[in-house]
Amino acid sequence: MKRLLVLAVCLLTAGCTSNQSSSSQTATAPPAAPATSPATPKEVPAGPKLFVTNETGGTLSVIDVATQQLVATIPVGKRPRGVRLAPDGSVVYVALSGSPIGGPGVDESKLPPADKGADGIGVVSVKDLKLLRTIRSGSDPEQLAITPDGKRLFVANEDVSAATALDIETGKVLASFKVGDEPEGVNMRPDGRVVYVTSEGDNQVAAIDAVNLKLLKIIEVGPRPRSTAFLPDNSRAYVPSENGQSIAVIDAKAHRLLHTIKLEGGTLVRPMGTAVSPDGKLLFATTGRGKNVLFIDTRTNMQVGQVEAGDRPWGIAVSPDGKTLFTANGTSNDVSFIDVDGRKLLMKVKAGDRPWGLVYVP
Repeated sequence: MKRLLVLAVCLLTAGCTSNQSSSSQTATAPPAAPATSPATPKEVPAGPKLFVTNETGGTLSVIDVATQQLVATIPVGKRPRGVRLAPDGSVVYVALSGSPIGGPGVDESKLPPADKGADGIGVVSVKDLKLLRTIRSGSDPEQLAITPDGKRLFVANEDVSAATALDIETGKVLASFKVGDEPEGVNMRPDGRVVYVTSEGDNQVAAIDAVNLKLLKIIEVGPRPRSTAFLPDNSRAYVPSENGQSIAVIDAKAHRLLHTIKLEGGTLVRPMGTAVSPDGKLLFATTGRGKNVLFIDTRTNMQVGQVEAGDRPWGIAVSPDGKTLFTANGTSNDVSFIDVDGRKLLMKVKAGDRPWGLVYVP
């Protein structure tokens, strides 16, 4: 009877420990911290990181490259997609959009209205792992590029067929350019003098003078171009055609089409994100629903291999030594680590909700 009274008191007051209640076979563990709990900078190990945008989650995932672990999650705003590292490595810029997620085959008339107050470029501190401010950048920013001096941003404004040039310090709009329908990919030639903006709706690339802020030329490419990658010597650019199963090779000085690489592998070869190895010898392209990353020799313009990366790889980055590739896999919520020399998948690391883009932060 006394034992029953003690047990009753314990249950009512929740004051018994495992030593006090010998009749209890299991102890209730404290609730685990949620996977998205942000870490403080002191808790995050030093060394290279991946900053990954999570389009549906509204966050940046921070993955430690050495330990292959998710070490922090940073809330940034609605629909983060394009992401770039500042030249000095101090901040990461993230394209944020209040426009609802659409895409091919979606009846946009049935989508909820856009939240234009959410549009902008988020500035995230690499050291403090927090959003510092948001720069107004025009409507529905999707991707962006930064001049090598870190003073200007160029942004694709997807729903208004425009590109915007911004002064980073003041947030002032320096220029706006009418480009093709649904502009998406934005990339800076390594010398910082020219920006390419791909327009997936009009199958073209706009070459923009990044110094004098004027439109230089429109280049016709294959259907649904998604991104651009430049060779380190500024000589050529590569623009993937998602619906054309091909990659356009462009003279990046004269801004003219040189060659079209026809890709192999069946109907699910849909090139999307692109990156070039630091030595310029290899071009890498993700294929979305095709699940693979393609390897292309830039000297011969021939496809020389592929690696299955994961479910719908889109964003892509390469380590500074050129030995490891990273892909953001949108439908499996993870990031793949790929051995370039061995051409094999090393591992996958969980990220956030619908990872879209990623950047390597030394």
